[in-house]
Amino acid sequence: MTILAQSGPDAAASEERVTDVIRSAIVRGDYAPNQRLIEADLSETFAASRATVRTALLELANEGLVERLPNRGSRVRAISLAEAIEILEVRIGVEGLCAAKTAASVSDEQIEQFQRMRQDMIDAVADGDLVEYSRLNQLLDQRVRSLSRHATASDVLGRLHAQSVRHQFKLSSRPQRAKVSVLEHAAIIDAIVSRDPDAAEQAVRAHLRSVIGALRELP
Repeated sequence: MTILAQSGPDAAASEERVTDVIRSAIVRGDYAPNQRLIEADLSETFAASRATVRTALLELANEGLVERLPNRGSRVRAISLAEAIEILEVRIGVEGLCAAKTAASVSDEQIEQFQRMRQDMIDAVADGDLVEYSRLNQLLDQRVRSLSRHATASDVLGRLHAQSVRHQFKLSSRPQRAKVSVLEHAAIIDAIVSRDPDAAEQAVRAHLRSVIGALRELP
């Protein structure tokens, strides 16, 4: 990927791409908790200007993924398992709200998209492609937030999800957990495409409670 120093709208787009790439790397565990994020190294890795990298790190600090250290740069923020569980407990209510609103307003075209996503998720787990399954999980979360048209809830979830998703990524990489999780996601999609707000909200709540239970069982 080549990202050059720019100004205006193109610069904003470049900053967004660098932010997305670093965020994804943190979530996947490419950068370990408490690992220093050196601007010069990131600038070289992503062929981006130091200013672009600095802006990306500031945005990720606002999301709670990066910690800014006085006179020492930045590092990956260590989010404990207990904190991740607390975040999930908060997400239960807000994500349930978004799912209910999405179910109440989903269009026929969007229903078809959800149904394709449902099948793709099932196929990914059946094929053992857990990286693709994790990607689809994140896509489903983003899609439900977007279609809810609830700006405040979407903003809150965007920040909370980024902080807890690293622990969920570990869970989704376990084949047995993925087999449970995919059925829970299928239930969420089924409720949305049935245009049943109550069922959609309850399906989300059940899934996140399941995730919390699985996290508590981790060594």
